[in-house]
Amino acid sequence: MFNFFRYHKSEAINNPIDFLKLQYVSAIVSGLLLASFFGTYLYKRFTNPDGHTFNYSVDFTGGIQTLLAFNKPVESEKVVAILEKAGWPGSVTREFSATEHLVRVKKEAKDVSREAELIREAVQKGLGSEYTVTIEQTDSVGMATGSMMRTNSIYAILVSLILMLLYIAIRFWSFAYAMGAIVSLFHDAIAILAFFLIFDKEISMNVIGAILAVLGYSVNDTIVIFARVRENVKLLANRSIYDVINISITETLSRTLLTTFATLLVVVSLLVFGGETLRDLSLALFIGIIFGIYSTIFIATPVLYMLYPKKSA
Repeated sequence: MFNFFRYHKSEAINNPIDFLKLQYVSAIVSGLLLASFFGTYLYKRFTNPDGHTFNYSVDFTGGIQTLLAFNKPVESEKVVAILEKAGWPGSVTREFSATEHLVRVKKEAKDVSREAELIREAVQKGLGSEYTVTIEQTDSVGMATGSMMRTNSIYAILVSLILMLLYIAIRFWSFAYAMGAIVSLFHDAIAILAFFLIFDKEISMNVIGAILAVLGYSVNDTIVIFARVRENVKLLANRSIYDVINISITETLSRTLLTTFATLLVVVSLLVFGGETLRDLSLALFIGIIFGIYSTIFIATPVLYMLYPKKSA
């Protein structure tokens, strides 16, 4: 029986796991993911009066954020409910501690300090006299600045994908390798965005940073497998590219699984103990890493197989 964590090279060569036989199943799964993403996007685009699709944070929409301090612990959900009722829909909070909450409202104002004071008064009134609410810090993000940051975030992801495409194309000197990696990375980014779109989670700078981190992490796994494929193409010249890819994945499978497991331990710790401040960041990382291992094995290598010149195998 094949052991994922203590493989013998001869066993991987003589009895590799046939991953490529699942290429059509993975294509269906990924097709459903893409359909869910674009279907939800179009549905929100045409059903929302303002054309709202993603739930962007104040970083991208513009608005006011103020750090409120409380004399005793208060729940974030309670603060949000008070603000919603008081006339600040779409308000979000980040819990720095049990007695400190960063409140973000999607509203611009000429007098930022006055608006922050109105927020404080509303929260104070909603909580009652047993609480004392004070303002520790207030900032604002203009709508134009938020729009620019949103555009720059899109450019950052696109530029990173293009640079990775060029890097892999130059390193492996092959269009098939480059396209396999880029389609896989695009799949990872779509998976994260689809989750945040479908469940109406907030897209913030933290989430964009998580997407970029996942792209860097995922491409590393892909390069490890591709490097083994390139090596085995020479060593196993009598084998078809289909067999070579399956052998290469099998040989590197223990490394892929163990590395992913170790990384997930850290991400799960962030997700459980990181608090509200790191919740979206850790959630995006968790989704990206899970889909990253899937796309490396079931997206990148099938694309490589489809585009690889069979006569060179």
